[in-house]
Amino acid sequence: MNFKIYQQLKKLYQANDFEKLLKDSNSLLFLKIRSIARKTLMVEFANKIGIDLNQGTNNLIEKIADNPKTERVIDEFINAKFQDERRERKKYQDKLISELYKLKIFDWGGLYQNNLEKTIINNYIKKIKNFDILMDKVDNEIHESLKGYVLCSWFNHWTSILIEDIFKEHKRVLPAIGLIKKVDFFVDQIPFDLKVTYFPDGFMATKRRGKGLKPELTELKQIARKNKIKFDSSQKNKFLLSELLARLSESHLESVKKAISNFHKTRWEIIEEAMENKKELIRWLYEEQGERRFDSANRLFLVLIDEYNLEESWKLKRNIDFLEESINSYLNKFKIGDDLKIIFNWQDKKYISISDVLFIIKK
Repeated sequence: MNFKIYQQLKKLYQANDFEKLLKDSNSLLFLKIRSIARKTLMVEFANKIGIDLNQGTNNLIEKIADNPKTERVIDEFINAKFQDERRERKKYQDKLISELYKLKIFDWGGLYQNNLEKTIINNYIKKIKNFDILMDKVDNEIHESLKGYVLCSWFNHWTSILIEDIFKEHKRVLPAIGLIKKVDFFVDQIPFDLKVTYFPDGFMATKRRGKGLKPELTELKQIARKNKIKFDSSQKNKFLLSELLARLSESHLESVKKAISNFHKTRWEIIEEAMENKKELIRWLYEEQGERRFDSANRLFLVLIDEYNLEESWKLKRNIDFLEESINSYLNKFKIGDDLKIIFNWQDKKYISISDVLFIIKK
Protein backbone atom coordinates (compact mmCIF):
# COMPACT_ATOMS: atom_id res chain seq x y z
CA MET A 1 0.00 0.00 0.00
CA ASN A 2 1.47 3.35 -0.96
CA PHE A 3 0.95 6.52 1.05
CA LYS A 4 -1.46 8.01 -1.48
CA ILE A 5 -3.86 5.12 -0.90
CA TYR A 6 -3.35 5.53 2.85
CA GLN A 7 -4.41 9.18 2.60
CA GLN A 8 -7.51 8.28 0.61
CA LEU A 9 -8.54 5.69 3.20
CA LYS A 10 -7.83 8.13 5.99
CA LYS A 11 -10.46 10.51 4.55
CA LEU A 12 -13.06 7.73 4.58
CA TYR A 13 -12.03 6.80 8.13
CA GLN A 14 -12.36 10.38 9.37
CA ALA A 15 -15.74 10.71 7.64
CA ASN A 16 -16.99 7.56 9.46
CA ASP A 17 -17.66 5.96 6.07
CA PHE A 18 -16.68 2.47 7.19
CA GLU A 19 -18.85 0.73 4.62
CA LYS A 20 -16.86 2.25 1.75
CA LEU A 21 -13.57 2.00 3.66
CA LEU A 22 -13.87 -1.74 4.30
CA LYS A 23 -14.59 -2.48 0.64
CA ASP A 24 -11.04 -1.43 -0.21
CA SER A 25 -8.52 -4.28 -0.23
CA ASN A 26 -6.03 -2.09 1.63
CA SER A 27 -8.40 -1.23 4.49
CA LEU A 28 -7.14 -3.94 6.84
CA LEU A 29 -3.52 -2.83 6.57
CA PHE A 30 -4.62 0.81 6.92
CA LEU A 31 -6.43 0.07 10.20
CA LYS A 32 -3.48 -1.88 11.57
CA ILE A 33 -1.15 1.02 10.81
CA ARG A 34 -3.62 3.36 12.54
CA SER A 35 -3.41 1.02 15.52
CA ILE A 36 0.32 1.74 15.92
CA ALA A 37 0.12 5.44 15.02
CA ARG A 38 1.40 6.57 18.43
CA LYS A 39 4.88 8.09 17.97
CA THR A 40 6.74 5.66 20.27
CA LEU A 41 5.14 2.65 18.58
CA MET A 42 5.90 3.94 15.09
CA VAL A 43 9.56 4.51 15.95
CA GLU A 44 9.86 1.00 17.38
CA PHE A 45 8.10 -0.53 14.37
CA ALA A 46 10.20 1.50 11.92
CA ASN A 47 13.35 0.12 13.52
CA LYS A 48 11.95 -3.39 13.28
CA ILE A 49 11.36 -3.17 9.53
CA GLY A 50 14.68 -1.43 8.82
CA ILE A 51 13.59 2.16 8.16
CA ASP A 52 16.56 4.51 8.53
CA LEU A 53 15.75 7.03 11.27
CA ASN A 54 19.08 8.88 11.12
CA GLN A 55 17.43 11.59 9.05
CA GLY A 56 14.70 12.10 11.65
CA THR A 57 11.23 10.75 12.38
CA ASN A 58 9.20 13.01 10.11
CA ASN A 59 6.68 11.34 7.79
CA LEU A 60 6.98 8.03 9.63
CA ILE A 61 3.48 6.90 8.69
CA GLU A 62 4.28 7.59 5.03
CA LYS A 63 7.47 5.52 5.25
CA ILE A 64 5.69 2.68 7.06
CA ALA A 65 2.80 2.65 4.56
CA ASP A 66 5.24 2.53 1.63
CA ASN A 67 7.48 -0.17 3.12
CA PRO A 68 6.86 -3.66 1.63
CA LYS A 69 7.82 -5.33 4.95
CA THR A 70 5.00 -3.64 6.87
CA GLU A 71 2.22 -6.06 5.91
CA ARG A 72 4.37 -9.13 6.72
CA VAL A 73 5.54 -7.93 10.11
CA ILE A 74 2.76 -5.81 11.58
CA ASP A 75 0.60 -8.62 13.04
CA GLU A 76 3.56 -10.07 14.92
CA PHE A 77 4.50 -6.61 16.21
CA ILE A 78 0.95 -5.82 17.39
CA ASN A 79 0.62 -9.15 19.18
CA ALA A 80 3.96 -8.70 20.93
CA LYS A 81 3.06 -5.19 22.12
CA PHE A 82 -0.32 -6.37 23.37
CA GLN A 83 1.30 -9.19 25.35
CA ASP A 84 3.63 -6.64 26.97
CA GLU A 85 0.65 -4.47 27.95
CA ARG A 86 -1.35 -7.48 29.12
CA ARG A 87 1.44 -8.69 31.40
CA GLU A 88 1.46 -5.31 33.12
CA ARG A 89 -2.33 -5.28 33.56
CA LYS A 90 -2.34 -8.81 34.97
CA LYS A 91 -0.18 -7.60 37.86
CA TYR A 92 -3.04 -5.52 39.23
CA GLN A 93 -6.09 -7.28 37.74
CA ASP A 94 -7.19 -9.12 40.91
CA LYS A 95 -6.89 -5.93 42.97
CA LEU A 96 -8.76 -3.95 40.31
CA ILE A 97 -11.65 -6.42 40.27
CA SER A 98 -11.89 -6.16 44.06
CA GLU A 99 -12.06 -2.38 43.74
CA LEU A 100 -14.86 -2.64 41.18
CA TYR A 101 -16.92 -4.69 43.65
CA LYS A 102 -16.94 -1.69 46.00
CA LEU A 103 -19.46 0.11 43.75
CA LYS A 104 -22.88 -0.67 45.20
CA ILE A 105 -25.17 1.58 43.13
CA PHE A 106 -24.89 2.27 39.40
CA ASP A 107 -26.55 5.66 38.90
CA TRP A 108 -25.41 8.26 36.38
CA GLY A 109 -27.21 10.98 38.31
CA GLY A 110 -29.02 12.11 35.18
CA LEU A 111 -25.78 13.04 33.41
CA TYR A 112 -24.40 11.13 30.41
CA GLN A 113 -21.41 11.72 28.19
CA ASN A 114 -23.57 12.62 25.20
CA ASN A 115 -25.52 15.33 27.02
CA LEU A 116 -23.43 16.30 30.03
CA GLU A 117 -22.68 19.84 28.86
CA LYS A 118 -26.14 20.24 27.32
CA THR A 119 -27.87 19.20 30.57
CA ILE A 120 -25.90 21.68 32.67
CA ILE A 121 -26.41 24.54 30.21
CA ASN A 122 -30.14 23.95 29.71
CA ASN A 123 -31.11 23.18 33.31
CA TYR A 124 -28.82 25.48 35.23
CA ILE A 125 -26.95 28.11 33.22
CA LYS A 126 -29.84 29.27 31.03
CA LYS A 127 -32.68 28.64 33.46
CA ILE A 128 -31.46 30.09 36.79
CA LYS A 129 -31.16 33.87 37.26
CA ASN A 130 -30.47 33.96 41.02
CA PHE A 131 -26.85 33.46 42.07
CA ASP A 132 -27.62 32.01 45.51
CA ILE A 133 -30.03 29.48 44.02
CA LEU A 134 -27.38 28.54 41.43
CA MET A 135 -24.78 28.01 44.19
CA ASP A 136 -27.20 25.81 46.11
CA LYS A 137 -27.83 23.73 42.98
CA VAL A 138 -24.08 23.43 42.34
CA ASP A 139 -23.38 22.33 45.92
CA ASN A 140 -26.17 19.79 45.96
CA GLU A 141 -27.71 18.67 42.66
CA ILE A 142 -24.72 19.08 40.33
CA HIS A 143 -22.24 17.77 42.89
CA GLU A 144 -24.22 14.56 43.41
CA SER A 145 -24.90 14.15 39.69
CA LEU A 146 -21.23 14.58 38.80
CA LYS A 147 -20.26 12.13 41.53
CA GLY A 148 -22.56 9.52 40.00
CA TYR A 149 -21.27 10.33 36.51
CA VAL A 150 -17.63 9.93 37.57
CA LEU A 151 -18.25 6.64 39.42
CA CYS A 152 -20.21 5.11 36.53
CA SER A 153 -17.61 6.28 34.00
CA TRP A 154 -14.81 4.80 36.15
CA PHE A 155 -16.65 1.48 36.43
CA ASN A 156 -17.35 1.32 32.68
CA HIS A 157 -13.78 2.24 31.75
CA TRP A 158 -12.04 -0.47 33.76
CA THR A 159 -14.61 -3.22 33.18
CA SER A 160 -14.40 -2.52 29.44
CA ILE A 161 -10.62 -2.96 29.49
CA LEU A 162 -10.94 -6.26 31.39
CA ILE A 163 -13.59 -7.57 28.99
CA GLU A 164 -11.66 -6.44 25.90
CA ASP A 165 -8.63 -8.34 27.19
CA ILE A 166 -10.66 -11.57 27.23
CA PHE A 167 -11.40 -11.09 23.53
CA LYS A 168 -7.89 -9.94 22.66
CA GLU A 169 -6.20 -12.94 24.26
CA HIS A 170 -8.13 -15.40 22.10
CA LYS A 171 -6.07 -17.12 19.39
CA ARG A 172 -8.40 -15.92 16.58
CA VAL A 173 -8.14 -12.28 17.61
CA LEU A 174 -5.60 -9.63 16.66
CA PRO A 175 -5.76 -6.69 19.11
CA ALA A 176 -5.83 -3.04 18.21
CA ILE A 177 -3.19 -1.65 20.57
CA GLY A 178 -3.51 2.09 20.01
CA LEU A 179 -6.41 4.48 20.38
CA ILE A 180 -7.96 3.63 17.03
CA LYS A 181 -11.48 4.86 16.48
CA LYS A 182 -14.19 2.21 16.10
CA VAL A 183 -11.86 -0.81 16.04
CA ASP A 184 -11.06 -2.74 19.23
CA PHE A 185 -9.76 -5.90 17.57
CA PHE A 186 -9.78 -8.06 14.44
CA VAL A 187 -11.43 -11.50 14.40
CA ASP A 188 -10.10 -13.61 11.52
CA GLN A 189 -8.79 -10.34 10.03
CA ILE A 190 -12.21 -8.63 10.19
CA PRO A 191 -12.25 -5.41 12.28
CA PHE A 192 -14.83 -5.08 15.06
CA ASP A 193 -15.87 -2.47 17.58
CA LEU A 194 -16.94 -4.11 20.86
CA LYS A 195 -20.05 -2.72 22.54
CA VAL A 196 -20.80 -4.02 26.03
CA THR A 197 -24.35 -3.24 27.04
CA TYR A 198 -27.49 -4.53 28.76
CA PHE A 199 -30.88 -5.40 27.36
CA PRO A 200 -32.02 -1.96 26.14
CA ASP A 201 -34.93 -0.31 27.96
CA GLY A 202 -35.93 1.38 24.72
CA PHE A 203 -36.09 -1.91 22.83
CA MET A 204 -38.11 -3.48 25.65
CA ALA A 205 -40.54 -0.55 25.49
CA THR A 206 -40.83 -0.85 21.71
CA LYS A 207 -41.60 -4.57 21.90
CA ARG A 208 -44.17 -4.01 24.65
CA ARG A 209 -45.95 -1.39 22.51
CA GLY A 210 -45.95 -3.87 19.65
CA LYS A 211 -47.76 -6.35 21.89
CA GLY A 212 -50.31 -3.75 22.98
CA LEU A 213 -48.85 -3.59 26.51
CA LYS A 214 -48.49 -0.55 28.74
CA PRO A 215 -45.02 0.71 29.74
CA GLU A 216 -43.40 -1.36 32.49
CA LEU A 217 -43.57 1.40 35.09
CA THR A 218 -47.25 2.03 34.36
CA GLU A 219 -48.05 -1.67 34.76
CA LEU A 220 -46.19 -1.89 38.08
CA LYS A 221 -47.96 1.21 39.41
CA GLN A 222 -51.32 -0.28 38.47
CA ILE A 223 -50.49 -3.56 40.25
CA ALA A 224 -49.47 -1.63 43.38
CA ARG A 225 -52.56 0.59 43.41
CA LYS A 226 -54.94 -2.28 42.74
CA ASN A 227 -53.52 -4.09 45.76
CA LYS A 228 -53.31 -0.95 47.94
CA ILE A 229 -49.49 -1.01 48.11
CA LYS A 230 -48.22 2.54 48.69
CA PHE A 231 -45.10 3.93 47.03
CA ASP A 232 -43.22 7.21 46.66
CA SER A 233 -44.25 8.54 43.26
CA SER A 234 -42.10 11.70 43.61
CA GLN A 235 -38.77 9.92 42.99
CA LYS A 236 -37.00 9.39 39.68
CA ASN A 237 -38.55 6.75 37.43
CA LYS A 238 -35.47 4.55 37.74
CA PHE A 239 -35.70 4.42 41.53
CA LEU A 240 -39.49 4.12 41.48
CA LEU A 241 -39.22 1.13 39.15
CA SER A 242 -36.66 -0.45 41.48
CA GLU A 243 -38.84 0.16 44.55
CA LEU A 244 -41.95 -1.26 42.91
CA LEU A 245 -40.14 -4.35 41.66
CA ALA A 246 -38.77 -5.02 45.14
CA ARG A 247 -42.02 -4.37 47.01
CA LEU A 248 -44.19 -6.33 44.62
CA SER A 249 -41.73 -9.24 44.51
CA GLU A 250 -41.71 -9.39 48.31
CA SER A 251 -45.49 -9.18 48.70
CA HIS A 252 -47.33 -12.05 50.42
CA LEU A 253 -50.54 -11.37 48.46
CA GLU A 254 -51.38 -14.10 45.94
CA SER A 255 -52.80 -11.57 43.47
CA VAL A 256 -49.50 -9.64 43.53
CA LYS A 257 -47.42 -12.80 43.25
CA LYS A 258 -49.36 -13.79 40.15
CA ALA A 259 -49.15 -10.30 38.60
CA ILE A 260 -45.39 -9.91 39.18
CA SER A 261 -44.79 -13.43 37.88
CA ASN A 262 -46.61 -12.52 34.66
CA PHE A 263 -44.58 -9.29 34.48
CA HIS A 264 -41.29 -11.23 34.60
CA LYS A 265 -42.67 -13.82 32.19
CA THR A 266 -43.39 -11.07 29.63
CA ARG A 267 -39.90 -9.63 30.09
CA TRP A 268 -38.30 -13.00 29.46
CA GLU A 269 -40.50 -13.72 26.43
CA ILE A 270 -39.33 -10.47 24.84
CA ILE A 271 -35.68 -11.32 25.61
CA GLU A 272 -36.09 -14.82 24.13
CA GLU A 273 -37.65 -13.34 20.98
CA ALA A 274 -34.64 -11.01 20.66
CA MET A 275 -32.26 -13.95 21.06
CA GLU A 276 -34.08 -15.85 18.32
CA ASN A 277 -34.17 -12.83 16.01
CA LYS A 278 -30.83 -11.15 16.73
CA LYS A 279 -30.89 -8.97 13.62
CA GLU A 280 -33.92 -7.05 14.84
CA LEU A 281 -32.12 -6.05 18.03
CA ILE A 282 -28.85 -5.31 16.19
CA ARG A 283 -30.68 -3.12 13.69
CA TRP A 284 -32.38 -1.24 16.55
CA LEU A 285 -29.01 -0.70 18.29
CA TYR A 286 -27.51 0.79 15.12
CA GLU A 287 -30.52 2.93 14.26
CA GLU A 288 -30.94 4.36 17.77
CA GLN A 289 -27.42 5.84 17.89
CA GLY A 290 -27.08 9.46 18.90
CA GLU A 291 -26.14 11.83 16.10
CA ARG A 292 -22.82 12.87 17.66
CA ARG A 293 -21.63 9.27 18.02
CA PHE A 294 -23.03 7.72 14.86
CA ASP A 295 -20.95 5.37 12.74
CA SER A 296 -21.53 2.25 10.68
CA ALA A 297 -18.47 0.27 11.86
CA ASN A 298 -18.65 -3.49 12.29
CA ARG A 299 -19.78 -4.28 15.81
CA LEU A 300 -19.87 -7.14 18.26
CA PHE A 301 -22.52 -6.48 20.89
CA LEU A 302 -22.08 -8.16 24.26
CA VAL A 303 -25.47 -8.02 26.01
CA LEU A 304 -25.38 -8.85 29.72
CA ILE A 305 -28.62 -10.02 31.34
CA ASP A 306 -29.54 -10.89 34.90
CA GLU A 307 -32.64 -12.95 34.12
CA TYR A 308 -34.63 -12.17 37.26
CA ASN A 309 -33.27 -8.69 37.94
CA LEU A 310 -32.52 -6.80 34.74
CA GLU A 311 -31.75 -3.67 36.73
CA GLU A 312 -28.76 -5.43 38.33
CA SER A 313 -27.27 -6.60 35.00
CA TRP A 314 -24.50 -3.99 35.30
CA LYS A 315 -22.89 -6.10 38.04
CA LEU A 316 -22.07 -8.81 35.49
CA LYS A 317 -19.46 -6.52 33.87
CA ARG A 318 -17.08 -7.13 36.79
CA ASN A 319 -17.70 -10.89 37.00
CA ILE A 320 -14.76 -11.64 34.74
CA ASP A 321 -14.54 -15.37 35.47
CA PHE A 322 -18.21 -15.77 34.56
CA LEU A 323 -17.80 -13.78 31.32
CA GLU A 324 -14.54 -15.42 30.21
CA GLU A 325 -15.99 -18.89 29.69
CA SER A 326 -18.90 -17.65 27.56
CA ILE A 327 -16.75 -15.28 25.48
CA ASN A 328 -14.13 -17.93 24.69
CA SER A 329 -16.81 -20.48 23.81
CA TYR A 330 -18.42 -17.93 21.48
CA LEU A 331 -15.13 -17.10 19.74
CA ASN A 332 -14.28 -20.79 19.31
CA LYS A 333 -17.49 -21.26 17.30
CA PHE A 334 -17.62 -17.83 15.64
CA LYS A 335 -18.12 -17.85 11.86
CA ILE A 336 -18.12 -14.83 9.58
CA GLY A 337 -20.64 -15.23 6.78
CA ASP A 338 -23.48 -13.53 4.98
CA ASP A 339 -25.75 -14.15 7.98
CA LEU A 340 -23.77 -11.49 9.89
CA LYS A 341 -24.49 -8.81 7.31
CA ILE A 342 -26.83 -6.18 8.73
CA ILE A 343 -28.66 -3.55 6.68
CA PHE A 344 -30.01 -0.57 8.59
CA ASN A 345 -31.26 2.96 7.97
CA TRP A 346 -30.06 6.11 9.64
CA GLN A 347 -31.32 9.58 8.68
CA ASP A 348 -32.84 8.29 5.42
CA LYS A 349 -29.63 6.60 4.30
CA LYS A 350 -28.99 2.86 4.04
CA TYR A 351 -25.88 1.30 5.61
CA ILE A 352 -24.40 -2.20 5.51
CA SER A 353 -22.22 -3.59 8.31
CA ILE A 354 -21.07 -6.90 9.76
CA SER A 355 -22.40 -7.46 13.24
CA ASP A 356 -23.36 -10.06 15.81
CA VAL A 357 -24.61 -10.15 19.39
CA LEU A 358 -23.53 -12.43 22.22
CA PHE A 359 -26.04 -12.76 25.07
CA ILE A 360 -24.56 -13.71 28.44
CA ILE A 361 -27.25 -14.52 30.96
CA LYS A 362 -27.14 -15.03 34.69
CA LYS A 363 -30.01 -17.36 35.56
